Amino acid sequence: MFEAYEQNRTLPKKDFKQQLPGLRVELLQLQQRLNTAGFPVIVLFAGVDGAGKGESVNFLNEWMDPRSIATHPYDLPSDEERERPDFWRYWRDLPGHGEIALLLSAWYSRPLLDRAMDVSSAQAFTEQLAHIRRFERMLADDGALILKFWMHLGREQQAARLKQLEADPLTAWRVRDTDWQHWERYAYFVEAARVLIEATDKPGAPWQIVEGYEQGWRSMMVARTLRDALQQRLDSKKPKKQPKNASRKPVAQSRYPRLDALDLSLRLKKREYNDRLQAAQARLNALQRQAQNRKLSTVMVFEGWDAAGKGGAIRRVVQSLNARDYRVIRIAAPSDEELRHHYLWRFWRHVPRGGKVTIYDRSWYGRVLVERVEGFATRAAWQRAYAEINEFEDELTANGTVLCKFWVHIDPKEQYRRFQDREATPHKQWKLTEEDWRNRDKWGDYVVAVDDLFRYTSSKQAPWTAVEGNDKRWSRVRIIETVCTRLAEALQD
Repeated sequence: MFEAYEQNRTLPKKDFKQQLPGLRVELLQLQQRLNTAGFPVIVLFAGVDGAGKGESVNFLNEWMDPRSIATHPYDLPSDEERERPDFWRYWRDLPGHGEIALLLSAWYSRPLLDRAMDVSSAQAFTEQLAHIRRFERMLADDGALILKFWMHLGREQQAARLKQLEADPLTAWRVRDTDWQHWERYAYFVEAARVLIEATDKPGAPWQIVEGYEQGWRSMMVARTLRDALQQRLDSKKPKKQPKNASRKPVAQSRYPRLDALDLSLRLKKREYNDRLQAAQARLNALQRQAQNRKLSTVMVFEGWDAAGKGGAIRRVVQSLNARDYRVIRIAAPSDEELRHHYLWRFWRHVPRGGKVTIYDRSWYGRVLVERVEGFATRAAWQRAYAEINEFEDELTANGTVLCKFWVHIDPKEQYRRFQDREATPHKQWKLTEEDWRNRDKWGDYVVAVDDLFRYTSSKQAPWTAVEGNDKRWSRVRIIETVCTRLAEALQD
């Protein structure tokens, strides 16, 4: 498939200089229009060593407005990055609406290198590419414009290019021993690249193969492709067509809790509560110190009805922990910056390092709860969110994260009693809002949404725990004891 891109194509300098001014104006004008558009642009560069990936990025930075374009080159992961899921650093750098990100050696680099160097198996490579497809589909479904450039050179072209760079003292530093080692295995790299491109060349994230023999030719090819893609998207008056699988039916899990099966009469007397709470907190403290020594991170998700007691439970959890080791992320309506990104972006940012704890007070499940019930997300968007959430949580647990998800359940009568108590207590009045009262009117709709949430997102690695919350003492103890159980199981592995 690459033979057509080994023709030694060139663009005479005279033609390059003649065409460049008009092309730059077009790119700048499109970039100005993009600033107010509701989508981000992701431009990814991969390809043969020496084929001009970095030079192409440099030219785009030189030709375009630097205020809304950012370059993200990736090398071996840092300690901070290794302690998080592989894709954390890519989520962190995703552009917002109206912005362009230029990515070098991104999510294709390691899978390709490992396969070409025979470090990974064909099966592992296939699984990695499937993961990448799901990731790119998630971004494209959310509206991102994704362009992927494979910069190509034939084997002899690559050797000549590397020798040319080595011969110039100003560019010799760009050629490393590993470049020649890769050249020795050129056939393996090309075969792995063929499999990679065929597996991941999709409508929402297409590959563009560019011959990298000559600087002027490849620079113009990249710039024109970017121009045409921006023009087409910006000129389109119709909403972006969702891929056929955008609203794919979620897959039900085999085991999941049900709200109507909970016994809300469960109670703890004060003395038993104090004894069990103290014992559970002490155990949690000991287990968390062990987890920290093992670089085992923990994520806790708290969802539930308004006034169900989530905040009180979280306070009892953190009483057991060193204040330096945890963060509580309280989720409210998204900020302007967060609205300019994929809805999962703001949650990925807070994924903890190894040995640390992140507690989400409300979470990514808002997509299939409040956004679904209140109509803030389209039906297609919240339906595909189940698969997106499962993918996110799979990445967390595959990285060794202990994920504990709690739904704190109370009945409408108990909620009403707590609302009245908040109204009558000066230091609690701030907790009660008009939105809380409005949500009561949609109790039935939320029950259906919660049932679907359990059905489609409770798995062996990331199970939901539905907590009986009419008695706060019972719910607090049950939550901490559940965290202890999950941590103890993880530490035994």
